[in-house]
Amino acid sequence: MKSEERAAVLGILYLIPTPLGDTPLDAVLPEETRRIAAQLTTFVVEHAKTARAFLKQVGANLPIQQLSLLELNEHTRTEQLEAVIQPLLTGVDVGLLSEAGCPAVADPGADLINLAHRHGITVKPLVGPSSILLAIMGSGLVGQRFAFHGYLPAKPEARASALKALEKRSEQDDATQIFIETPYRNRAMFETILAACRGDTWLSLGCGLTTGGELVATHRVEEWRKRAFEIERSPCVFLIHRR
Repeated sequence: MKSEERAAVLGILYLIPTPLGDTPLDAVLPEETRRIAAQLTTFVVEHAKTARAFLKQVGANLPIQQLSLLELNEHTRTEQLEAVIQPLLTGVDVGLLSEAGCPAVADPGADLINLAHRHGITVKPLVGPSSILLAIMGSGLVGQRFAFHGYLPAKPEARASALKALEKRSEQDDATQIFIETPYRNRAMFETILAACRGDTWLSLGCGLTTGGELVATHRVEEWRKRAFEIERSPCVFLIHRR
């Protein structure tokens, strides 16, 4: 079978971003993204309950209970991916949903996308909100060179060491260093940054992006130390940079 004939019988894997918070869909998702999501019948999701709520908002063409939702999360084993990808191999278009923001960015799904490429399946990323890009856009820090590190260690000493290493890397590469934290540990992360980082290091926070409680603020660490600031328990992107 010719490669173009094989591609014709395979489904398309659509990467569908979702809102970062309780935000109206039309405020953060283009009409085309919503249209494609509404017409699909099979989805790969991290949590079925969250996915159903999103698809109800989108206005799925089929009743929610008739949609096929295949779960893929941090507990999914590599050998289970072959079962998840089967609909695509039989010609069914599939949507990969994130819990919030863009699929496979600080989110499960990259292994499935890699497997899709190995099978010659077309992968189509759709437009939607990315907390990482929104945070770097709003920070005023270097956007030409930056690195995203996901979650830093949870234990205080290891977290402080990781921050000092990122601070050093930022200065060496003249690059913004970006990381995230579980919302209930935001305060601990913020306090460790103020204690571990040098006073002239820049720190930017992008919290609750695109939501009614959005905060985007950038100051040097020494300035943050002087402020009576209480960080919220909302999704937050942390960015540091040293010149």
